[in-house]
Amino acid sequence: MRTARTAAALLAVIALAAGCSGSGGKDDESDGNGGDGGKTAGTPRLKIAMVTHSGEGDTFWDIVQNGAKEAARKDNVEFLYSNDKEGKGQAELVQTAIDKKVDGIVVTLAKPEAMKAVLGKARKAGIPVVTINSGGEFSTRFGALGHIGQDESVAGEAVGDELDRRGRKKALCVIHEQGNVSLEQRCAGVKKTFDGTVENLNVDGTNAPGAQSSVSAKLQAAKDIDAVVTLGAPIAAVSVKAKEDADSDAEIDTFDLNAEVVKRLKAGEVGFAVDQQPYLQGYLAIDELWLYRSNANVIGGGKPVLTGPAVVTKKDVPKLEKYTARGTR
Repeated sequence: MRTARTAAALLAVIALAAGCSGSGGKDDESDGNGGDGGKTAGTPRLKIAMVTHSGEGDTFWDIVQNGAKEAARKDNVEFLYSNDKEGKGQAELVQTAIDKKVDGIVVTLAKPEAMKAVLGKARKAGIPVVTINSGGEFSTRFGALGHIGQDESVAGEAVGDELDRRGRKKALCVIHEQGNVSLEQRCAGVKKTFDGTVENLNVDGTNAPGAQSSVSAKLQAAKDIDAVVTLGAPIAAVSVKAKEDADSDAEIDTFDLNAEVVKRLKAGEVGFAVDQQPYLQGYLAIDELWLYRSNANVIGGGKPVLTGPAVVTKKDVPKLEKYTARGTR
């Protein structure tokens, strides 16, 4: 019920934002990829930075940025994006944003302790912060307005339940970024609800050949593994190849969507995917900071705003293909 109330409040806020954006502004320069093609907000121009823990080649963050850029066009915002997969580097990028005197910061908390001190500096500088995607339980503790994303433990539990429905007995959970609290929570969630056994495997998500070799070796050594759960779309594609190398019968399942995953769902090479709507995470984060700066609004009343999880299978492909092709799902 609380989630339903939050969703209803969120829809009301978005409707208000759309109404404000459509009055007295200049023409929007949207490329049409998910935007409404309406007016740009007549409010003063803001500068908002987004700093994430993304590694190289992770298409998930392209989709997050697409959502953020669309909201930025609508809200008359200059959008600044930067990323570093290491916690120290990410904290330094947040400090750079503070030094630029931005009007708001969007940040991920995959490695929360590395971010605690610098977010305290943002708070002292009077810069509002919204967290997305990772480390939601640390968001308000570190002074953020709120968190936008999925509950990673709940998402993992949904995967465990789905594996049970599919009759799986032994799963390999592939962690592509060691030390990322959200990825660890996903695997822990799978273990909590899955009636079979789960083994974690750490790989380097920025090294596709190395990750493929590691997954293949594991499947060759343990022929009783009948499910591989990857925690990001790029690793799903890598694991499909690893399965072929190992001549394994394991089903490949994954967190997150992109055009490649939808293609593989359609071909039956991936069993199911867990969608957390990254486009929405980027879009709502920019919108929240704009609403806060222009009208003192806080989406969700400071409580987490959930964008997932939703289990997507082959039957969902027809309605998703056009959206993943344009980079909005």
